[in-house]
Amino acid sequence: MRSLLARRNAVDIRIFGSIARGEDSEGSDVDFLVEFGPEASILDQVHLELDLGALLDCEVDVVALGGLKARDAHLLAEAIAL
Repeated sequence: MRSLLARRNAVDIRIFGSIARGEDSEGSDVDFLVEFGPEASILDQVHLELDLGALLDCEVDVVALGGLKARDAHLLAEAIAL
């Protein structure tokens, strides 16, 4: 996974949402909070989401840490580093 992250200019990845809270069920998606490097583009985020979905064979959402607003602080608080 480290090489995948490096290829997509991701420097840190965390899991959040129902899986992080232990509330997931069959069919739950996997939510990732990702810090991208300064050279990353929106395409890196899109491709990382596709790559992780293929790797895990499930629905995946990738949220960029840099795009969080103050109202999203709870996401960072519940996120678990991988």
